[in-house]
Amino acid sequence: MIQFEQFELKNGLKVVVHEDHSTPMAIVNVLYDVGARDENPEKTGFAHLFEHLMFGGSVNIPSYDEPLQLAGGENNAFTTNDFTDYYCQLPAENIETAFWLESDRMLSLAFGEKSLDVQRKVVSEEFKEHYINKPYGDAWHKLRRLAFKKHPYRWMTIGDSLSHIENASLEDVKNFFFRHYTPANAILTVSGHVTAEQVRHLAGKWFEDIPSGKKYSRNIEQEPVQTAPKKLEVHANVPLNAFYKCWHIYPRLDRRYYVTDLLTEILSGGASSRLFQSLVKEKKLFSNIECYHFGTIDAGLLTIEGKLVKGVKMGDAEAAVEAELQKIKNKRVDEKELQKVKNKTESLIAFEDMSLMNRTNSLAFYTLLGNTNLINEELGKYQSVTTAEIQTEANVIFNENNSSTMYYYAKNN
Repeated sequence: MIQFEQFELKNGLKVVVHEDHSTPMAIVNVLYDVGARDENPEKTGFAHLFEHLMFGGSVNIPSYDEPLQLAGGENNAFTTNDFTDYYCQLPAENIETAFWLESDRMLSLAFGEKSLDVQRKVVSEEFKEHYINKPYGDAWHKLRRLAFKKHPYRWMTIGDSLSHIENASLEDVKNFFFRHYTPANAILTVSGHVTAEQVRHLAGKWFEDIPSGKKYSRNIEQEPVQTAPKKLEVHANVPLNAFYKCWHIYPRLDRRYYVTDLLTEILSGGASSRLFQSLVKEKKLFSNIECYHFGTIDAGLLTIEGKLVKGVKMGDAEAAVEAELQKIKNKRVDEKELQKVKNKTESLIAFEDMSLMNRTNSLAFYTLLGNTNLINEELGKYQSVTTAEIQTEANVIFNENNSSTMYYYAKNN
């Protein structure tokens, strides 16, 4: 059982404290309830751009990194389609440095053409390197566009188009910041060699005077039920033909999310999984194959993707995947097989919980979902999944009318 305390400041900032006195370190994590799904379709990539801009210094502190490093700390951040997370780790006796730095950039991030120009170029180069010039780099840009027609999951966190970042204006950036990066839209999670009383004092001292801002209210157009299969062919300079197929699944807080998560493990959870054993090891149709989902807050996608062995026809590869899916739709998985993936999930959760950083990130995320105690409840949700539920959801999800398929051909094959 992971213990925590939580409270809320007068300006709406949610605070979670997790004491762990087995370490001399402390972690200060600020999660902002803004991700790529909150962007203007004509101005995407802004949440990720801010991941870079937030380290560019504030009005009062020219360099974020330097004071933190002098205090023995290190930091990082990541952006998803649903939220943005900033965190730093440092010796607990220097924790006030992190409160000072995080509160200062929340209150007075420095905006300037020079800073924006530098980070715009950095993100543009990242876009080119990973999504334009890298083999298969554009696969998920195309697949998201194919699968989603309404929901903003149809673009990636890097942005839908390089031009959106290249053309981002200072006014655009300021508007985005003041709309989303406010106490009312943030969660402060502090863990490690700290006390709740200490955190309450420091949070009040450094954050409570920041104007609350307006809690961002989403009005996202949800994706309609897909009623016909979608298909796309791509030809590119890549080494091998690749197969991608995805199906719409459930929101993160839906009970069926846990069923779906275990279903992906049965199909693709390691070398003993069904897809690997049948299609890689026995039939030698794929050099590798994966089944996964992104765990998005809104209804997302379950995906099967793999690189074909040279000479294998795309139609044969897809037919073999479909045959494996048909097996799980027609016959309940064995209790022993389900228990195996439940045990693996339990081990993964336990292993993740060993890391103070992972516990901190998880507490922030579950608070965002509206139930911080999910950190202690989720294992029970996985363990309660039945073989009948696995079969039922396999039949619901793996419906051809619910699918989007992309054949990604190597030009020279």
